[in-house]
Amino acid sequence: MKTYEQLQQTIQKKVIGQDGVIELMTIALLNHGHVLLESVPGTGKTLLAKTFASALHMSFSRIQFTPDILPSDVTGLRFFHPKHQEFQLEKGPVFTNVLLADEINRATPKTQSSLLEVMEERQVTIDGETHLIDGPFIVIATQNPVESQQGTYALPAAQLDRFFLKIPMRYPNVEQERSILHTHASPSKEEIEAVLTKEEIFSLQEQVARITVDQDVETYLLTLAQETRNHPLIEVGISPRGTLAWLRAAKGMAFLRERSYVHPNDLQDTAPYVIAHRLLLSTEVHDKRGRSNSQRYTS
Repeated sequence: MKTYEQLQQTIQKKVIGQDGVIELMTIALLNHGHVLLESVPGTGKTLLAKTFASALHMSFSRIQFTPDILPSDVTGLRFFHPKHQEFQLEKGPVFTNVLLADEINRATPKTQSSLLEVMEERQVTIDGETHLIDGPFIVIATQNPVESQQGTYALPAAQLDRFFLKIPMRYPNVEQERSILHTHASPSKEEIEAVLTKEEIFSLQEQVARITVDQDVETYLLTLAQETRNHPLIEVGISPRGTLAWLRAAKGMAFLRERSYVHPNDLQDTAPYVIAHRLLLSTEVHDKRGRSNSQRYTS
């Protein structure tokens, strides 16, 4: 798809070696979804989020989560202005198009939960008053895969389920890292030009929604979903919300592959990123570091 190729090429000017991540983030955007990036520090998560927003001509906000961040620091608050003798609204960073929730697992559970409403309903309730978030809207959250570190709070199942995709962001290979050295040794001041307007994004989202699904493919999807619920090593399988997300992700993949219908390969290729964070494995299934191998079971 020409539009996607332009978007990818634009982002690649700043971000090297993350083509697969860019593809998956685009699929999430085209489905009104949010993504959870998992990687060690220094792999370019912030740069990717900023560049992604710039290439789409969208506003960008970042929250660096720490244990002392309050819910009002995320959503905003109403305060009394002494000069005007009235209460005024101070909007939080969620009032944007692209929100980078950096190291979200360092926030307390109460602060993490402040994102639930805006991620699900694209609105924020402050002191009983509801405020809509202008679209397009996407949350790009990051977390360190080292779960044993102190000062972190594991995301609860309800929060994880709000993320359309969970994407591991890996180290670049040698040649990609060489390109990074050459590119960023003398940083270019070249500005990223927007490839898509908000109106064009809305149009693409409508086109993705119209991708067709054959009954046999639908049955294949439902069979796989049932398998996750009946597997002896899986305590909690994928929910109906997760099944719907899987179908939407497959539609997005089909769209980027310039097809008007979903192929079983689209389901297979998106499965690890839709399912892994939605499964709860039995206590018997852990690797040597004690972490569950959900992603391996979705391959």
